[in-house]
Amino acid sequence: MKQFLAVYIGSEEAMAKSDWAKLDEAQQRERERAGIDAWWQWVDDHKAVIVDAGSPVGRTKRASAAGIDDTRNALCGYTLVRAQSHEDAARLFADHPHFTLFPGDSIEIMECLPLPERSPVTT
Repeated sequence: MKQFLAVYIGSEEAMAKSDWAKLDEAQQRERERAGIDAWWQWVDDHKAVIVDAGSPVGRTKRASAAGIDDTRNALCGYTLVRAQSHEDAARLFADHPHFTLFPGDSIEIMECLPLPERSPVTT
């Protein structure tokens, strides 16, 4: 089986479309609880193919040749799964709580490719 990295995307546009901000605090807490329960049910339902259930991710730093800076992106979490094909991996995330209960935008699934071998060491 191949391994696939799924990254959860959350955009300001998806948040606005969800009307999350229009919910009162109690409604938001209720939706969060329902979403968390559904997420854990999804994990239980797919535990045979989950390599790492992952987690939400926090603020982002960027390291580059220019140094280290604070930055923003739309990534809000990840999961690592096993599947026979890319299509099979993507199907695992159909109707996921990230975008059916939470105001998440989407989930992007990509194959984890093998790391190229090192060049032989010459002495």
